[in-house]
Amino acid sequence: MGSFFHFIIYDVLSVPAVLVGLIALIGLVVQKKSIDECIKGSVKTTMGFLIIGAGAGIVIASLGDFSKIFQFAFGIHGVVPTNEAIVAIAQKSFGKEMALIMFFGMIVNIIIARITPWKYIFLTGHHILYMAVMIAAILTAAGMSGVSLIALGAAVLGVIMVLMPAIAQPYMREITGSDDIALGHFSTISYVLSGFVAKRVGNKAKSTEDISVPKSLMFLRDTPVAISCTMAVIFLVSCAFAGKDYVNGVSGGQYWVVFSLIQAITFAAGVYIILQGVRMLISEIVPAFKGISDKLVPNSKPALDCPIVFPYAPNAVLIGFISSFTAGLVGMFICYITHITVIIPGVVPHFFIGATAGVFGNAMGGRRGAVIGAFCEGLLITFLPVFLLPVLGNLGYSNTTFSDSDFGVVGILLGHIVQVFH
Repeated sequence: MGSFFHFIIYDVLSVPAVLVGLIALIGLVVQKKSIDECIKGSVKTTMGFLIIGAGAGIVIASLGDFSKIFQFAFGIHGVVPTNEAIVAIAQKSFGKEMALIMFFGMIVNIIIARITPWKYIFLTGHHILYMAVMIAAILTAAGMSGVSLIALGAAVLGVIMVLMPAIAQPYMREITGSDDIALGHFSTISYVLSGFVAKRVGNKAKSTEDISVPKSLMFLRDTPVAISCTMAVIFLVSCAFAGKDYVNGVSGGQYWVVFSLIQAITFAAGVYIILQGVRMLISEIVPAFKGISDKLVPNSKPALDCPIVFPYAPNAVLIGFISSFTAGLVGMFICYITHITVIIPGVVPHFFIGATAGVFGNAMGGRRGAVIGAFCEGLLITFLPVFLLPVLGNLGYSNTTFSDSDFGVVGILLGHIVQVFH
């Protein structure tokens, strides 16, 4: 029984592609689709998720080299928020608690979706895992253990798995033009902040997607080309400051200019792959999900990972990333001069979170909304980790921490509440 439970938690529920493919299969079976439709739908849903993951892997690898070069070029040291790194450290101490919180948290999610107006099923498996780890770490640091830790942790996780998509849904309707899909990504607070600010400072009639480009620069209307050119400038400047000797070490001896250009185009290729995977996923998961919606949780909506919004405003994706990263640099400087923990902007979170914030900002306030909204989001994810570190116990002494805003907000609130009552 124990090995079966381990298999379900670690090998099925913690793998987003498998989880979503299985849900699509269940939905198609419930609708009594033919065998070939069930196979095609579940396989293509899984494939869409894997394509998104493959694109994300390419982007992360490209930005990983850039991050090393950037830190060396400008001589900056501090805490780099990276979910994958902090979770890898935490799992060694809280693996069992994480698994149980994750499993029962998903059950709580389904129950809440069934009996309340919040009809959202959170399907971003890796973010469920990350949040479960953080909750386990905070409750343990507060002195909790055993059944009470698992029960409270699962309840908190299940609630925020429906609460966050519900908060983001009004903005998602503006972005997608429908109510079919929701956002399942634990940086919702920063996206809502971006949309909220954008609505008040921008003009949604002037979309990032309508930016006029001179004929000589018409090639920039092509999203992958525009991303390649922008990232090439960023890579070239950073490599120039780092020096060719250091870049040679990172690149394996490749000439720094060639390395910069190849990495920039590789990054753009990763984004292009993500966009293709998103399109495939949406075309399969929404019809398949109808089966579960009708039977188990009527009128439910799948809450999916943040790249789900990228195809709706590709220009805003790039604008949001640049604006968010700029805010991260400003925030880092403020941390330095105020003598608090220096948070070095993690390029990967600033890309994915900033890009999504840019799409939210554009939907509510056009170009100006995308820039200012994503800038505010970038400041938020820079300063939240400073206040999260003290409630993480021994985990707070790592050189990394959680990067997304919901981890910061939930972690800070939960940490202080349980310290008061426990």
